[in-house]
Order: sequence, then structure tokens, then C-alpha cells
Amino acid sequence: MIVVAAFIGCYVGLQRDPQPHQIPLAVSGPNLPSQIGQALGGTVDVQPAAGAEDARAALERHDVVAALSADGPGRLHLEIAGAVGTSTTSAVKNLVGAYATGAGEHVTTEDVVPLAHFDARGLAGFYMAFGVTLAGFVLGSNALGLTGLLRLRHRFWLLAGASAAIGTVAAIIAGPVLGAVPAPVVPLVCTLTLLAAAAAFTTKLLGTYLGPIGVPVATLVLLTAGNATSGATIGADLLPAGARAVSALLPPGAAVRAITDLSYFDGAHTAGPVITLALWAVIAGVLVGLRPRLMRRRAAVAA
Repeated sequence: MIVVAAFIGCYVGLQRDPQPHQIPLAVSGPNLPSQIGQALGGTVDVQPAAGAEDARAALERHDVVAALSADGPGRLHLEIAGAVGTSTTSAVKNLVGAYATGAGEHVTTEDVVPLAHFDARGLAGFYMAFGVTLAGFVLGSNALGLTGLLRLRHRFWLLAGASAAIGTVAAIIAGPVLGAVPAPVVPLVCTLTLLAAAAAFTTKLLGTYLGPIGVPVATLVLLTAGNATSGATIGADLLPAGARAVSALLPPGAAVRAITDLSYFDGAHTAGPVITLALWAVIAGVLVGLRPRLMRRRAAVAA
């Protein structure tokens, strides 16, 4: 009951009324940054640019999600990155459109970082991250049942090897085979391997320390909260404050960001998400490895 309530609450609840919050927008033109900032308030984070080319460069580096510039008297030119997701780009277009209507100006829109042809809705990265997270979760759950059959180091090799296989299969299918995720294959394999390992070792950790309740807890953390707040179906800048705070810290959210940057922005901001995934996998693995030592110490104290 808790799992189904959390699942429906997260996935449906977060989509029922998304509100823009500090969406990064590069703005160039005389007085335009201040005018946009005053008109749109906290819905956007206006980043003044020296000119239209600088604003576009910031967009192509994924420092912002859109670039706005003056395009002559009474005209504005909005450049968006469709790769950041339809929810975010739609919000930006609506905000800028509302400002232009009030100011009596005309807006032309150009998508300078479009989505791949075989990912028209921009959801391929989300489904890939969801699938890999689910596979890692199942892997970790199965490893819990092997505690009495395999030594700890053998279970570790199983988790690591299977995670690499999961990441490789997912990257090849979504990339070269289906053409929906245009990221370089090797970095994508590494990212998805870390995601699978993070999910597997975290599930193993929670099951080891919490017992039977650990698997439902892993379901809530990874599959429910993690995927719902990943920023793929609803852009991170449109999530409520609590969901926005954890979005990039949970494995699915970190993976979605890395996949997007690798696919469309030359890996501009990939380091942070990859480090996040590695920390989840390594810390969970270390804590699982410490469990037998802690049990022996507790038994010695009790004796």
C-alpha cells in the first residue's frame, strides 16, 4: 500500500501542476535582461550575455536552457534546446511569449539543440535510465537470496559483472541499434554501468541491513522517488522544492543528466552526475563489505 501510494503520488502528483522556478535563461540586448528579470521574476534565472552569439554559446554548453536576444525593433529571437525536454522548453516559450505579448513584441523561436530523430518526445533517456535502474534493483534483490550460497566476494563479482553487462546491453540497444540516444557508446556504457551498480549495491545494502523491509525501501528510493524526480518527464526546474532538491542526488536523476549531456552537449556537465553514481555504488559496496565484520564484533561483545 505504501509503495503504490508513493508511486502514484510521485508520478501523478509531480505532473499535475508543474511550476517554473529559476529556469536559467541567457539574455542579450540593451536593457532586455533587466526587463525580463522584472517581468518574469523568480520563474527564470536571467543570465546577461554580451551578445546573441555569447547567449547561444551558453545554450550549446548547457549552461542555460534557452537564449533570448533582441532581433530588431519590436522583435525578439528565442533559441531553445529541445534536448532538455519538452516540459522545460514549453515553459520557457510560454513565459517569453507572455512577456512579448505584454510588451507588444513578436517572438521567433529556433531549436538549436534538437532531439534525435528517433526520440521525438525526449523520453528515451528516461526510459533507458528507468530500465537500467530496474535491472540493477532486480540484480541486487537476487543477490540477497544468494547470501547462503556464494561468498561475499563472489557476490560482489556477480554484481559488478552483471552491472557491466546491463550497461553495455542498454547502451547498444538505445544507441547504435535504435538510434534514440546519440551519446558516444563507451561513455554511455560506463555511465549506465555505474547506474546499474548503484541500484544493485544500494538494494543489496538495504536488504542486508534492514532485512525483508529493505527491498520495499529500495523500491521507494530508486524506482519511485528516483525516477519520478529524475527531471526527464518533468524538467527539474519545474519540480516542487523538495523534489528539486533530491533530483540530481539520486541515481536515476544523475544518470538522466549524464545521458543528456553526453548525447547533446558534448559531455559538458557529465562529471558531477558520474561522480554521484560512483559514490552511490562505492559507498553501498563498502558498507555491505563491512557488515560481516560488524556482526562479528557485535557477537564478540555479546559473548
